[in-house]
Amino acid sequence: MTNLLGEPPATFLPDDETARAALESGTPARDVAANHPAYAAAWAALAESALDANEPVMAYAYARTGYHRSLDQLRRAGWKGHGPVPWEHAPNRGFLRSLNALGRAAAAIGEDDEASRCAQFLKDSSPTAAEELSV
Repeated sequence: MTNLLGEPPATFLPDDETARAALESGTPARDVAANHPAYAAAWAALAESALDANEPVMAYAYARTGYHRSLDQLRRAGWKGHGPVPWEHAPNRGFLRSLNALGRAAAAIGEDDEASRCAQFLKDSSPTAAEELSV
């Protein structure tokens, strides 16, 4: 069945050029997060590093921070709680990576319902991100 009302428009987060440049130049993610706490890509990088280090509780905290900071930005950008957040728009990737890391960390600590919600939210927000981040 097709939704005749259509889908809400895609949401495109603004770029934080200063934070992005710092992270891309090799500034440690913890320093970027401390200096740019709204920059979700730094929180996502911290969460992913913690997951790689088998520190799921730390990863959960970092990912949750990036996720919540992103929700604030998404709402300011006109997002109404659902609709596409395209992976193809690079500034959206911090949110999508944080959401993915949150789901992975939740699974690692036995929060299976949260892990399922995050996985579904990621697929609903960006099927491309769900595919890219599943590898």
